[in-house]
Amino acid sequence: MSQPEPLAGPGPGPGPGADDAPHVLVVDDDQRLRDLLRRYLSENGFRVTAAGDAAEARHHLSAIHFDLLVLDVMMPGENGLELTRSLRATGEMPILLLTAMGEAANRIAGLESGADDYLAKPFEPRELLLRMQTILRRRSGAASAAVLIQFGPFRFEPRRGELRRGATAIRLTQAETGLLRVLAESPGTAVSREGLAEAIGIQGSVRTVDVQMTRLRRKIEADPRYPRYLQTVRGTGYVLIPD
Repeated sequence: MSQPEPLAGPGPGPGPGADDAPHVLVVDDDQRLRDLLRRYLSENGFRVTAAGDAAEARHHLSAIHFDLLVLDVMMPGENGLELTRSLRATGEMPILLLTAMGEAANRIAGLESGADDYLAKPFEPRELLLRMQTILRRRSGAASAAVLIQFGPFRFEPRRGELRRGATAIRLTQAETGLLRVLAESPGTAVSREGLAEAIGIQGSVRTVDVQMTRLRRKIEADPRYPRYLQTVRGTGYVLIPD
């Protein structure tokens, strides 16, 4: 990234506190770059959360819905390509990769891993901003279909993590919200237990996913023993059946 002077940008947007501002997770092990991006993107209409590595990113992803992930490729531990492939196995959150390796083979590897775009370092903050805005516009058509998921008397808003039955809000735990959100990203498509566990940050046995699913079914299904909406796919995992 170039010197801090370009951070003036095209002008302030709604600011980091606006509820409807896109929320971006910036993951990079360079603290100076994280701080620069946090300030620049906040000044240009984004809410920004930052993480120094993949483990910290997973912690945030397990608790918060993000509209976009800006992810460095070269990080200690789990690198950006590995994290991208893992996230793509369970969801469709937009991902923009950053890397010091700008060769064609590296760009192809990034896109093959499931990234939406690939930006080589050093870069101008303005270019990053424009690429992010392009990704969000491109994804807006598909995302609009997932603003509200209806199944039976229930409505689930993935962005807010809110489940309602009619006018009544159904209280969900963080893990239950995470499970429902991941399933709602691909309604009608089975998601593996391993994928669900990884997506919501559950470490260890996938049996924990089964326990959380049982609790979630008790809040949704008329008869949890014979679920209508949160169905088991034998040998795979679970699937959300919407209307």
